[in-house]
Order: sequence, then C-alpha cells, then structure tokens
Amino acid sequence: MFKRFRRLRLNGSLRSMLKETSLDINDFIYPLFVVEGNGIKNEISSMPGVFQMSIDEILKECKELTQLGIKAIILFGVLDDDKKDSIGSDALDDDGLIARSIKEIKASFPNLFVIADLCFCEYTEHGHCGIIDPKTETVDNDLTLEISAKQALVQARAGVDMIAPSGMMDGIIYTLRKALDENGFCNLPLMSYSTKFASSYYGPFREVAKSSPNKGDRKSYQMDYANAKEALLESLEDEKQGADILMIKPALAYLDVVKELSLNTKLPVCVYNVSGEYALLKAGAKLGVIDYEKVLLETMFAFKRAGAKLIISYHAKEIAKILKDMQ
Repeated sequence: MFKRFRRLRLNGSLRSMLKETSLDINDFIYPLFVVEGNGIKNEISSMPGVFQMSIDEILKECKELTQLGIKAIILFGVLDDDKKDSIGSDALDDDGLIARSIKEIKASFPNLFVIADLCFCEYTEHGHCGIIDPKTETVDNDLTLEISAKQALVQARAGVDMIAPSGMMDGIIYTLRKALDENGFCNLPLMSYSTKFASSYYGPFREVAKSSPNKGDRKSYQMDYANAKEALLESLEDEKQGADILMIKPALAYLDVVKELSLNTKLPVCVYNVSGEYALLKAGAKLGVIDYEKVLLETMFAFKRAGAKLIISYHAKEIAKILKDMQ
C-alpha cells in the first residue's frame, strides 16, 4: 500500500487549512532613501519603482505606506558628494539628514515603525563603512565602533524605533547596546545585519544610495559568500552580544543560511530581499519571461519557509496590494 498524499490536495479549502507557511503584510519592512532638498523624487534606472526622495516626498510615501497597511520602514540617508567627508560627519550630527528625517517622519506618523540603517558608506567620501586605516587601507574596526556608538545616539535622540547596524564590524552589537543603555535607551531594540555577505547582488543599491567604494572592496569586513559555518557563527555571536533580531543579507541565494540560523536561534530572523534580487524579477517581468506576481509570491513564501519572520523588501507595496486582492 502506498501513501496517497493527493487526498489532502484535491480540495481547495482543505489545502488552505493545511498550508504550513503564511504570508502577511505585517511581515514586511519597506526601504526608503532620503536626500536633501524639496520636491525631489528620482527614480533609480536599475530599480523601477524605487526612488531617492526629499523629506517632503518621503512623508507622502509614508502616507501611502500606512494606507496599504505597511507598518515599518528602514531609512537610508543619501548625501551629495560635497557633504561627505572621511568619517561621515553628517551621520554624527543631531541636525544631519538622517536625524531630521526620523524626527519629521515620527512627528507626522507616530505609529509608523521607523528603523534606521546605521553605517557610514553613504556618508563618507571613500564609500567604506567606517574610518579608513591608512596603513592597511581598510576599515579600522575599533575606531569605527567609537563613531558608530555616536551615530546610534544621534538616531536614538531623534526618536527612531529600532537601529540596524549594517557595517559588519566586530563587536558592534556590544558597543551599541552599551552606549544606548548608558544613555537611557535601554528599551531601544537592535536588529543586527548579523550575517552580511560581500555580494554582487548589491549593485543597484549602490546606485540608489551612492555608496560604492572609491577604492577596493568590502571583502575584509563583509563575509565570504562561500562560508556557511562562519555565517552561523557571525549571527550567533551578535545574539550573545545582545541583538534583538538577526538578519541574513542577501536572501534568495542564501536560504540554506537562513534555515540553518532559524534552527539554531530563538531570536526572530529577518532577511533583506536586496536590490539585485528585485532588479532581476523586474527585468524578467519586462522581458515577459516570467509570470511576475506568481514568481514574486513564490519567492516571498520561500523566505518565510526557510525561517524568516521579517522581510525587508522593495516589493512590499506590491505585496500589500496582492495580499489585499487575495482576501
């Protein structure tokens, strides 16, 4: 006698009742890129539907997001080259771009959950994620920890709801947790980019964030994409240091790592559905070689099935509309 698995598949209602993985708009975080100025909304050529926006346009976007039921955003500052310097001073300024953006968003949308990316690549003239050691020509880990703590306090004072450090510096979670706790922000959560690979999938992001390194690459601090055991160690170390949420970035090519981490931690796991993944699906849709919405949903379910609780995605608005139509 063989098992008839189709007994549980023949009826549509029963299939819905037995669905193991669910997808909900509450799972999604939408990235936003803020620039100086007014009335600015520049679409990114490699990422149709994604824009650099001035704060006034960001506020309009936040209104649309809340109407769609999206409850969380992650915010990136994008500076003009003439405002960048060697240490990313604008990110350390209580009146800098990211701090002003957080304040205005929270003033207009107090219930929108605002996450701030914490890094320096968007703010430095060299495009790296911290202070450069001139001897080694790579990021000085411990000096970068010092200014990262300062950046975290700027974001905290601005009223951010969660901080997401993305630079892959050793000791970053310990450093930020200590600084926040000592300054009265013990309840401010940290979502760590705990396993962030040195990936070519980031290409379109570097266009929108204007954050490409002027020299060299980030392989001395971001992870080798060939290493799965090290990936697990990185995230579990951030858990020990006090991270509240762990993140794998990129997502689609790293579902083995997502699954392994989800089996080894009790913390929520987030994935970043990155710009290259987004651009590939959009290109496939433009060429007419895929059924875009079906492939999009299948991809999102794959993230959840692998163990992700949260998904940062440029597709979030589209997903919100699809899920609403499915109700």
